[in-house]
Amino acid sequence: MIVVATDAPLSERNLERLAMRAVMGLSRTGSFAGNGSGDYVLSFSTAPGVRRRPGDQVRTTEDLANDHMSALFQATVESTEEAIYNSMFRAETVSSRFGTREALPIDETVDVLRRYGVIRE
Repeated sequence: MIVVATDAPLSERNLERLAMRAVMGLSRTGSFAGNGSGDYVLSFSTAPGVRRRPGDQVRTTEDLANDHMSALFQATVESTEEAIYNSMFRAETVSSRFGTREALPIDETVDVLRRYGVIRE
């Protein structure tokens, strides 16, 4: 699950567009969203100007113009990618009745990434 929260005043349409960019960030980490992957994104805005109040029959809401969405798209892609890498490299070994899942060995992973030219010093 990916959650995208912003304080930008976005319409439902632009929140959906933002969520699609989060999937792009997921793909940059190597995921291809295969069948049964269960990947989904929730996006929402905390901007006061887009809040809906019970009983309002007519409402006016703020909405960031489409021409200003590119920076938010880029930030969403990059922050999603970064969050996934952080979760991978900061994970701890866990055990349950289903077995044990080892944490990613950071030093060995960095060695492999260097060997294949993914990262350079």
